[in-house]
Amino acid sequence: MRRTPADPRKAARRAALNALRRTRRKAELSGVDLSDWEGEFLGSVESRVQTYGRAFGDPEKGVPGQALSALQQRKLKEIAAKAAGHPPPSSAGRRPLRRKRDREAGSGEDQD
Repeated sequence: MRRTPADPRKAARRAALNALRRTRRKAELSGVDLSDWEGEFLGSVESRVQTYGRAFGDPEKGVPGQALSALQQRKLKEIAAKAAGHPPPSSAGRRPLRRKRDREAGSGEDQD
């Protein structure tokens, strides 16, 4: 029995729905309280993917064959990380890059 080739749009839709459900389930099982915005985000994106096959209307915001835009995928990863107990990414621990001139002056080679 031959299988027909998988439709990439349907596969992307299934993958997006599974990722949304997995994230919501992970948050419920771990006991993490999602904010109102995060809960509404998961619900609205899931309903749009079920209704339209993708969650964004502007084709400039994502790849045509994908169900979620790049920003929606990023937010979904952040919510999944929160549900898994990972700390949110912050810029507090990051330092800006120093200019080359500053690094050479601060290297201590010119000191006696």
